Amino acid sequence: MNKKLKATIYIISDIILVAVAVVSGLFLCGIEFNSLGWSWLFLAPSVFFVVVCNILFKLYTNLVKFAGMSVIAKVAGSSFSAFFYCLVLSIIIEPLKTEWAIVTTFICIVLLSTTRLLPRFFVFIKNYSRLKSLSDDSINVMVVGAGMAGDVLIREMKNSDKINMTPVCVIDDDKNKIGQYIDGVKVVGNTSKIVEAAKEYLIDEIIIAMPSVNKKRLGDIVKECKKTRCEVKVIPSVGQLATGEVTVNNIKDISIQDLLGREQIRVNLEEIMGYIEGKVVLVTGGGGSIGSELCRQIAEHNPKQLIIVDIYENNAYDIQQELERKHQNLNLLVLIASVRDSKKIDNIFSKYRPHIVFHAAAHKHVPLMETSPNEAVKNNVSGTFKVADAAGRNDTEKFILISTDKAVNPTNIMGATKRICEMIIQTMNKRYDTDYVAVRFGNVLGSNGSVVPLFRKQIEEGGPVTVTHKDIVRYFMTIPEAVSLVLQAGAYAKGGEIFVLDMGDPVRIYDLAENMIKLCGLEPNKDIDIKITGLRPGEKLYEERLMEEEGLKKTANDMISIGKPLKINEENLLTKVQELYIEAYNETDKMKELVHELVPTYKIDKRKMPKEVEKKTTKTVKAKASKTVKSKTQQ
Repeated sequence: MNKKLKATIYIISDIILVAVAVVSGLFLCGIEFNSLGWSWLFLAPSVFFVVVCNILFKLYTNLVKFAGMSVIAKVAGSSFSAFFYCLVLSIIIEPLKTEWAIVTTFICIVLLSTTRLLPRFFVFIKNYSRLKSLSDDSINVMVVGAGMAGDVLIREMKNSDKINMTPVCVIDDDKNKIGQYIDGVKVVGNTSKIVEAAKEYLIDEIIIAMPSVNKKRLGDIVKECKKTRCEVKVIPSVGQLATGEVTVNNIKDISIQDLLGREQIRVNLEEIMGYIEGKVVLVTGGGGSIGSELCRQIAEHNPKQLIIVDIYENNAYDIQQELERKHQNLNLLVLIASVRDSKKIDNIFSKYRPHIVFHAAAHKHVPLMETSPNEAVKNNVSGTFKVADAAGRNDTEKFILISTDKAVNPTNIMGATKRICEMIIQTMNKRYDTDYVAVRFGNVLGSNGSVVPLFRKQIEEGGPVTVTHKDIVRYFMTIPEAVSLVLQAGAYAKGGEIFVLDMGDPVRIYDLAENMIKLCGLEPNKDIDIKITGLRPGEKLYEERLMEEEGLKKTANDMISIGKPLKINEENLLTKVQELYIEAYNETDKMKELVHELVPTYKIDKRKMPKEVEKKTTKTVKAKASKTVKSKTQQ
């Protein structure tokens, strides 16, 4: 039925019902009709006033599927217009009594409200019979949140015959709401009662209807809900509530991002736009998890040209196709090249003269690099040196290195090489006019090689989910957050800084594994086993964000801090870097010890060191390295 026809039916119905109310009032008050000649005096105006008031209250234009208290209040208001008119008539016309005005108004309110409440009444009867039978496929729902969102959801679940969900109880931390009812559903307690209420009311599913709650509080509530075996879902946002989009259909499953326990990182897009727009931007490792997201966000800010450099052609091809589909006017160039190749890198920089470089190319897998330390040095240390040096020699404006919290007091070769990379860019910052900075952050959710895809795959295969240590913790952020930080750091860059993100509280990996299993509707260590495998080589229980000697300074973004530049012996660093380069290509077995000489805070994991290490003479190597540094300095 369309809205115009429905409104017309309501108007005709109201006209008839107001007339019935007036006549019924006369009858109940014992007033007889002596003549019909003057009946229009109280019939027609009464009908007119009520209908006009209903129009003013928009009761015929904003038709709702099921009337609530606001609609009934408007009906009562329009009925009182008839009351005042009838009251005046009862004073003027002798046979009429004052009681007639009161009785007529009451009847009018009852009749007009009944027409609005009938649809809800019929649905209630239908739902009541459904509740009585409680078929096997009926879903008992607990709603967490007794606010507007909870009210909307409960009404929809109770009034729709297409939703096989029954709201059974409500949870809310407001003491004044406990014991109250929302459309017949009781608020049974606060969030500490979730587990108890889930058992008592045989709950199948929990919906968190608190769209404005902060991430930390949401994470706490989700953890409490996950103590039950119920499926947990959440209303997405306050915006959807404000636009009336809160329905059962757009409730989303709880995601791992909801469990981070902090708000989404926000950046000043105007600052980003200001230094990227109209510039030639080069991204190394542009096909990887971080690199590809960098390319996506850079493409949104109108660069003069975006150059993607990657050694892995499949990833490079994927991001190329995606960007060409979404940004048809983007000046995009994709080059297959290795950051280890000096001539190729020099050719790219001299030919395209990039204004801004984001260096994301790196070997990141901790266990793999422990068994291939020479490759970590070749790619991370030597690759960073070559790209950074080429940037300086070709007048690049900004060079942003993607670093890691594993660079702080490293216990693995990957983290140690990243620490050397930070030292390289701080040294380069003194040698060239380019602004060199590093951005340090923790683990990225969903990136290649991260724990979340691994856990998801293990769960899909039926387990076990492997955790190296029950007490191991890590900092986490989403890929878009990490990239936003990198872009913001570029805006803040003055040269030599190490930017550090406030990533909130660290996440216990064992808890993460449990939550991921529960998100799949399974029970940890019952449906899916969690197996403790022991710390891997180079792995430590917790990561640190900043070295003690670096200190912290806040930026305009409270989530981003700056570590002050360290005092570095430049000549010694460059000599050692060249020494590492030569030894790496000689496939030395002593790479970890050589790295330790350069990074004293690096603690070598002895579990992976060979029992017998071949002793090599390094005098020649050091001499060659020193000669190379002098040559570079003269240039």
